[in-house]
Amino acid sequence: MKLYSLPVHQLSELMENKECSSEELTKAYLERISQVEDDIKALVTITEEAALAQARAVDEKRARGEKLSPLAGIPMAITDNICTKGVKTTCASRILYNFIPPYDADVAARLKGAGAVLMGKCNMDEFSMGSAEENSGFFNTGNPLVPEAAPGSSNGGAAAVAAGEAAFALGSDTAGSLRQPAAFCGVIGFKPTYGRVSRYGLISHASSLDQIGPFTRDMTDLALVLNIICGRDAKDATSVAVDVPDFKKSLINDVKGLKIGLPKEYFAGMEPRLAAKVREAAGKLAELGAVCEEISMPHTEYALPAHYIISSAEASSNLARYDGVRYGLRVGADDVLGMFSKTRSQGFGTEVKTRIMLGAFVLSAANYNDYYVKALQIRTLIKQDFARAFEKFDCLLTPAGSAIACRTGKENDNPPAAYLSRACNIPVNLAGAPAISLPFGMAEGLPVGLQLIAPHFGEEVLLRVGYTLQQNTEQYL
Repeated sequence: MKLYSLPVHQLSELMENKECSSEELTKAYLERISQVEDDIKALVTITEEAALAQARAVDEKRARGEKLSPLAGIPMAITDNICTKGVKTTCASRILYNFIPPYDADVAARLKGAGAVLMGKCNMDEFSMGSAEENSGFFNTGNPLVPEAAPGSSNGGAAAVAAGEAAFALGSDTAGSLRQPAAFCGVIGFKPTYGRVSRYGLISHASSLDQIGPFTRDMTDLALVLNIICGRDAKDATSVAVDVPDFKKSLINDVKGLKIGLPKEYFAGMEPRLAAKVREAAGKLAELGAVCEEISMPHTEYALPAHYIISSAEASSNLARYDGVRYGLRVGADDVLGMFSKTRSQGFGTEVKTRIMLGAFVLSAANYNDYYVKALQIRTLIKQDFARAFEKFDCLLTPAGSAIACRTGKENDNPPAAYLSRACNIPVNLAGAPAISLPFGMAEGLPVGLQLIAPHFGEEVLLRVGYTLQQNTEQYL
């Protein structure tokens, strides 16, 4: 068995038993990167020398008998919109092509403190704006499972984990960018409750929607990563002061008595082959003792337009800082206004410019009440839908996306269809709820993902149901 194909918890045991060193493990991953990266292109930056230095430091601590985290010495990757001190962080945009942060994001600092080894920074859609990893300012990422398919939105981290270039990865989720690519690449993608994980050091797309979370290949690995990255951070005003449980204790192979809802609106217009797989999973959970029933969430159809109004408005505001004055790209001109204009024109890609213009439009005095305020009202109605659902159900089961992985190059042919592909993901971000994407076999040669949604701070339910599926079905990749 190749080292890069093993889950995190097994790698940790190998190092703990001195059957493998962190340096040996890191070299195995670096060799794997050299073998597949030319085809996959999951990484914007590879940190070979720093990774080997970090691995040797972990080995020295282990040799001294120091107590180490289960993630110590484990090779991982971080998406390129999460700041890493001394390592380029570009958001896959030409406007930040040379930006090197002077500080670590809170999640990066926590993983560094736990001894995890940073292999590199993952490619993404520029500022996480896209649906199929076709809007990067540098190059497109491939899908390791199905070369002709897109790897999903915004996060090369899913591709890196699926290809064995990292044992786990961190990404961000504004409209499904953890869950959809996980489904497309056959791995696990987890979006925690908004506020459960610090956003300090995450370069914002839409501040009220963004949340950092992990990609893993195994539920035990997911629990180990969540144990490290969750928790209150005084540097983030949106970080919530709630106790962080030991998520490993949630890995219970039992769903007896759990009530699971299937929102009928999420299946409207769904590809039949995808809907059939989700209902197959519901049947399996019912066989294992869960109670699965259909439920209505009537405001779901309004989530997509509300999300794009809110996210574009927040993006327009957040991206105003990139003007060529303080950092990043600067294009020379005869005056300051010319420099602003040329820098932003040449630095931003088409999708980002589109969102900026839409955001400026809906925030203008003439349109604010007609668009932005109404979108916020819809957001409240969607939150109420979830609140009513969770009065009756422990979690909800839906597809992880409205479609199975599209073929490479198709997103920009039909932008509205690309937006619609995340209709199942977007309500979760509006509500700030936790959700997980689980691999569940293939349909006509393309990977299928399930989505489970829980109430705020209900991550333990998601781990319990996900672990039960992992243990009891061969569909689990």
